Amino acid sequence: MTEKSIIKKLAEEWLEGKDYFLVDIEVSPDNRIVVEIDHADGVWIEDCVDLSKYIEDHLDRDKEDFELEVGSAGLGQPFKVPQQYINFIGKEVEVLDANGKKIKGTLKAVDGNLFTVTTQEKVKVEGKKRPVLTPVDHQYEMDKVKYTKYIISFK
Repeated sequence: MTEKSIIKKLAEEWLEGKDYFLVDIEVSPDNRIVVEIDHADGVWIEDCVDLSKYIEDHLDRDKEDFELEVGSAGLGQPFKVPQQYINFIGKEVEVLDANGKKIKGTLKAVDGNLFTVTTQEKVKVEGKKRPVLTPVDHQYEMDKVKYTKYIISFK
């Protein structure tokens, strides 16, 4: 089985100086290698092909057979790395927290491992008979939520 660290090193060499970033690498026991990359403006198929060729050129099929798949992180897939959070600031996201509570709101800010999502919630305001829709910030730690993902909208 090909070592994940070798694939990571090769991917990082290819990514150096490019605006792409590495999202994930998986190597299954039957040597199926899946590499996910992303870019703020989307991923071009030609770049996936180039990265695939780069990795293949640096591995020896005579030594070990493998299946290689290089692609982009899917739009509706949960975020895996901090750069994905940064790329979606100002966009609508869904968060499932550690307690199983799901919220939808706008990704407002990212600071290290912390991120803030703003939701619109009905809040009782003194002097008003009915609750008023008010922006409320919720702060989370990236590694303490079950998932965060971009909400695809066709409006």
